[in-house]
Amino acid sequence: MIEWIAMAAVIAVVVYAIAIYNYLVRDRQRTRAGWSDIEVQLKRRHDLIPKLVDAVKQYAAYEQATLDQVTMLRNKAGNPRGVEQQGELENNISRSLVSIFALQEAYPELKANQSFLQLQTDISAVEADIQFARRYYNGAVRNLNTRIESFPDLVVARLFNYEPAQYFEFEEIGP
Repeated sequence: MIEWIAMAAVIAVVVYAIAIYNYLVRDRQRTRAGWSDIEVQLKRRHDLIPKLVDAVKQYAAYEQATLDQVTMLRNKAGNPRGVEQQGELENNISRSLVSIFALQEAYPELKANQSFLQLQTDISAVEADIQFARRYYNGAVRNLNTRIESFPDLVVARLFNYEPAQYFEFEEIGP
């Protein structure tokens, strides 16, 4: 009788460990899917930057340094070394875009340019999409990290070398 109870207890522990492992896998996949969504939105944003720079160049020839900076940052953002570095690069791009959007005050003809206005609208829409993707990703990271740090899940997480994921910090811009 004691053997049956011991065997039932071992089976229950194994089943519980399998369930924990499956939850860890689910949360890690949600984190990966969330990051993939962010990458798609960042690519859309990066694709709009050269068009914006070209539109501004026609009117603001004296602002070449600002345009060069945003172009250089865009090129760097294609090769990040992790979530934290990607966030820093994207925040620098956001600050540069704010500078570019501020140029419309100094160049009234730029403010009237339909191409510039459309690009400004498109970038604003992409920024909103990035924020939605960031919220989903950071929620998935929170769930994964909580599971990794909570007992008894942390035992299974450590057994399978689960590492906490990094949050994606991103400053929203407004044209």
